[in-house]
This record gives sequence, structure tokens and C-alpha cells, in this order.
Amino acid sequence: MAEFKEAPAGAPAGVRFMTWVDNRFPATQLFKEHMSEYYAPKNFNWWYIFGSLALLVLVIQITTGIFLVMHYKPDASLAFASVEYIMRDVPWGWLVRYMHSTGASAFFVVVYLHMFRGLIYGSYRKPRELVWIFGCAIFLCLMAEAFMGYLLPWGQMSYWGAQVIVNLFAAVPVIGPDLALMIRGDYVVGDATLNRFFSFHVIAVPLVLIGLVVAHIIALHEVGSNNPDGVEIKAKKDANGIPLDGVPFHPYYTVHDIFAAGLFLMAFSAIVFFAPEFGGYFLEYNNFIPADPLKTPPHIAPVWYFTPFYSMLRATTDVMVKVLCVVVALSVFMTLIKGRMSAMAKGAVLVAGVLGIALLLMLDAKFWGVLVMGGAVIILFFLPWLDHSPVKSIRYRPGWHLWMYIVFVLVFLMLGYLGIQLPNDAFTLMSQAGTLFYFGFFLLMPWWSRMGTFKPVPDRVTFHPH
Repeated sequence: MAEFKEAPAGAPAGVRFMTWVDNRFPATQLFKEHMSEYYAPKNFNWWYIFGSLALLVLVIQITTGIFLVMHYKPDASLAFASVEYIMRDVPWGWLVRYMHSTGASAFFVVVYLHMFRGLIYGSYRKPRELVWIFGCAIFLCLMAEAFMGYLLPWGQMSYWGAQVIVNLFAAVPVIGPDLALMIRGDYVVGDATLNRFFSFHVIAVPLVLIGLVVAHIIALHEVGSNNPDGVEIKAKKDANGIPLDGVPFHPYYTVHDIFAAGLFLMAFSAIVFFAPEFGGYFLEYNNFIPADPLKTPPHIAPVWYFTPFYSMLRATTDVMVKVLCVVVALSVFMTLIKGRMSAMAKGAVLVAGVLGIALLLMLDAKFWGVLVMGGAVIILFFLPWLDHSPVKSIRYRPGWHLWMYIVFVLVFLMLGYLGIQLPNDAFTLMSQAGTLFYFGFFLLMPWWSRMGTFKPVPDRVTFHPH
């Protein structure tokens, strides 16, 4: 048991109070470890604000969610009316509801930008693999939270969007129908589904999400933050063990993040007060119509942050599956012709190729679409082992690598746009090309990430005070 410390005689009340707290809880020690004595690289740029903004939006979502739950009724016959009651009769209820709906989209905006920063600066590379994995788990958890919350207003798009997504699980071989039934809690999306989703959205998923955020931050502070140069600042320290290129997170970056939060809240408030529906992207107009199981909307599309993955789902048609069979066959043929392998290894490749083609043709394209949609997220977890570049940061990679990332972003945005539009042959073809590029970007990364002429990485971070 640690010895109790005594406050100096005549010390101010605040000092005496903190001494009393520190004797029972390591508040000052935690503040030092994670704020005032946590040394972050001194060359952070504006790409490094989105992590703290994501934490801010999480607080906004939890706070507004608590107030919404006070008046919301998780009942299929009352849910839509309770949302209208919040909007029209609860004092400032419209503001709380719009903050929550805008916050959902804002969460994905800052998380997508946060992940892109990690992508271009190699923040997933050794020794930060676990930081990245926790981050991807947060993203996956966030998607589940958003999907379940999307059903709760019980509008037309809420109901039919949930109907479409839940029915996708029925495409899983053998267990599909039972899995879809378990998720719905009934044979159709109804009161049981609403209650299940409400329970998960309000209690279960937020608890997991908060736990993952804490684990993400602890893992980050254990190995230290990355920086735009990809240089490990812990490699060079002064006589006191302080990194030469590090500055205390508090007050330097707390002030930086507070300023960024101020700018973010101005933009956030402008949307909440002047364009909460954001042209139908944040809140679809069909969702202001009560759910009607007897009237299907002409076009069912998820919210914008799901549309890139929904576009990949729709792109996986029977024709796409046959194209994939040809790709697998050509890959096996090239491996057998040019690969320097033993006869046994070639036999294994041939058998694997035949089995792969057989599976592609035997199972329904709808199932492969679900697998593609899920795989588009799961593949992110393996990024630390797919990137074989000798340097971390995009600053020191060949110039064409930057263009690869730019094209990747443009393709992702294109898939998001196509996921909102009514499908036609041209859009389907574009979605298929975009899906192939998305997976090719990651699956071929072990090869293209090593190609080109790399610039020398400096021993210490490059920093220009301003």
C-alpha cells in the first residue's frame, strides 16, 4: 500500500483537495502520463485534429442520445409519433434530435478523415498495428451503431432499409434464414426488431464502443504517436529521457485541438440550424413519412456513409461472379506457368483454384455480394501486413504512390455516389470497376507498395515553426 502524502502547511484549498484525491485515486499521475508528460511529435499538422474531433462527436452523441431516450418510445405503433413529439412538443427537442442526426454523419466524416490520415502517413505500421486494429474495430462498431439507430425513427426509409439489410443475411448458406430470423426477432421487421435494435443501440454497442475507444487511446499512448515524417521520436532523447523532437501534449496540442473543435462546432452548428437534412443526405425526406409495410418506396438506399459498401453489394452480379472466375483461372494459370514451385505446391494451387471457381459458381451472387460488402471493411484490419513499403509516410514514397491514394479516394467517393442512385447498366459497370479497384488496391499492395524510387527518410522530424 502506497504511503499517504500530506499537503504542505498553509497550502491552498485546491492543493489540499488534490492531495486528498491523489492519496485515493491517481488523478495527477494519470494527467501527467496522458497529457502534461505525454510527449507528442512537434511536427503535427492539421491532419491530426480528427482523432480529438471524433472523441468530441462521441460525447455529443452520448449526451444527446440520453435526452432523446427520455422521450422516445421503442414501440412499433408509437415510435414515429414519439419522434414527432420530441420535434414539436419537447422544449428544445428539435435541437437535440437534429444534433444527434447531424452528429451521426459528422462522426463518419471525421472518422473517414482520421483513417485516411493514418493511411497516407503509415500510422498502422510497426509498432502501431494494435492501435490500427482497435481503430478498425471502432469503425465496425460505429457502423453497427449507426445501422441500428437508423431503424429507430420508424420512417419509410428506416423500415425498408432495415428490411433490405437484414434480409441480406438470409443469403448466407445453411444458417442464413435462421440468422435473419434471429436478427429480426420475427418473420418480418416489426416490434421485436425495433426493441432489439433499440437495446443494442442504446446500451450494448455504446458500451463496446467506449471500451474500444479507451483501448485505442491506451495503445496509442503506450507506443507513442506517429507523425507526418514517420520518424520514431523515442529513438533520440535528451539526458532526462525526453524525446528531442517531442513536446508535451498539454498545453501545446490541447490548445491546438480546442481551436480545431471551435472551428468544427461552428460548421456543425451551421448545419444543425440551417440545413439539418443536408439536402436529404443526412436525413432522407422519405423518413419523415411513417413506416408502411404495405408500400415499398421506389428506391431504397442507405445513408450516405454506407453507400460505398452498398454499391459494392449491388455490383456483385452473376456477370461479376463469372468475371471473378476468369480472374481466378488466369491467376492460377500464370502461377503454374511462371511460379518457381515444387510439383506438390503447383498441385495445391491448381486444386485451390478449381475449388474457388466451383464455390463461385455454386453459391448465389447475393451471398458473394454480402461477402464483398463485409470484406471491404474486414480487409482494413490486415493493412499493417499488406503494406511492404520500406518507408511509412507518403512524403518519402514515389510520387505516383500519392496518385494511387488520390485515385483510391475518388473511386471510394464514386462508389458512394453510385450507391445513392437508381441502378442501371452503366452505373452497375462503374460500380464493378470501382469494386475491383478497391480490393485490388489492398490485395496488390504487397507488390506495388515496394515499387518505385523512395526518398531518404531524415533521422529527426522536419519542423518549421510558424
